[in-house]
Amino acid sequence: MNAYTVVPAEPRHLEGARRVMLDTFYREFGYGYRPEWHWDVIDLEGTYLRPERHTLVVAVHGEEVVGTTAVRAGGPKSPPHPEWLGRLYPDLGTAQLFRVYVDAGHRRRGLAREMVAQARRFVAEAGYQALYLHTDTRVEGVEKFWSSVAEPVFDARDGDPERFQTVHYEIGLS
Repeated sequence: MNAYTVVPAEPRHLEGARRVMLDTFYREFGYGYRPEWHWDVIDLEGTYLRPERHTLVVAVHGEEVVGTTAVRAGGPKSPPHPEWLGRLYPDLGTAQLFRVYVDAGHRRRGLAREMVAQARRFVAEAGYQALYLHTDTRVEGVEKFWSSVAEPVFDARDGDPERFQTVHYEIGLS
């Protein structure tokens, strides 16, 4: 029997979702909470549950939140991303995927794939024209995962191991 469920987050899930996100920033990424990048994590309810065209999807094991995936309206911002990329994914018709994280002890069970699938369905039903994301390929496994569910649209890697090695993707809505 599978003890995991993947569901749209409710207020009761927010503390667990915040824990997964913060643990990822500190343990996986190694740079911790950065308010200029992670401001949404402080007010998950106001950022993802209240706005009609935003959502937070969680993977739950028993009562414990073990994974997160978030959707917000808007495309990539320039800077730091190229201006042409912002034009390709304008704010009005674009949803952006954020915070796709699974606790290390719960990986390799299809949770990220299912959370992304639910987010994709939400985006399609909400009437967006595109679902965009970017990721730092220095994180183990992310490039293989995203290449299995999305199409790369721009590879911004420059080979400097001290800087983000970003690849931008689009997830098809049909």
